Amino acid sequence: MILDILSWLIICTGCLFSIIGGIGLIRFPDFYARIHAAGMTDTLCAALILFGLGLQSGLTFDSVKLFLIFAFLFFTSPTSSYSLGNWAWQTGIKPWTRSAPEKAAGTDSD
Repeated sequence: MILDILSWLIICTGCLFSIIGGIGLIRFPDFYARIHAAGMTDTLCAALILFGLGLQSGLTFDSVKLFLIFAFLFFTSPTSSYSLGNWAWQTGIKPWTRSAPEKAAGTDSD
């Protein structure tokens, strides 16, 4: 009973972080901040959800599979965020600044 409550609490926390990351994708001003919001919350929410599912499955082969999925995501998510940021910098996408927000890519300057 306590294990079920703990695992559901962890899963719901992971879902909450996922929603926060989605809000960050909408609210942040430029490409680099949006990458940061997506990359950080993606890794954290995946870890929490997979850990909660691992608690639900117990010590079985399924929990080993969940751990392997987490290990894959732990390395690929930050790597893909870095690659996107590096690509954006090399192609000339400038970060948003207060002095010149209209020059930043990804901003809505209507």
